[in-house]
Amino acid sequence: QVQLVESGGGLVQPGGSLTLSCAASGFTLRNYAIVGWFRQAPGKEREGVSCISRVGGTIDYADSAKGRFTISRDNAKNTVYLQMNSLKPEDTGVYYCATGSTWFSGSCLSWSYDQWGQGTQVTVSS
Repeated sequence: QVQLVESGGGLVQPGGSLTLSCAASGFTLRNYAIVGWFRQAPGKEREGVSCISRVGGTIDYADSAKGRFTISRDNAKNTVYLQMNSLKPEDTGVYYCATGSTWFSGSCLSWSYDQWGQGTQVTVSS
């Protein structure tokens, strides 16, 4: 079965850390131009958080994630990670990973993504 599976979400106190994983099943992540992490808070539109190219040569972060989040990938494990530190209540939301097939110019956060996982809930609260 071809799918992306996110894991690692949970409840964490402000200032805490979480590492999210995005594992590909039934296909090879390296064959896609880009993998991105997105999030959607209740009542808000989905927003891009971070993205990483096929071998990690291109990486970008939303301003809200810079300095706190780190995206990485292990192609041998067919998995992309999002290390999140210094978490804030405003980081709360459902986090999704997605793949994009086409290389565009500009920030990879604004590229086209065509395959999505089911999401994992992150709640930052005391």
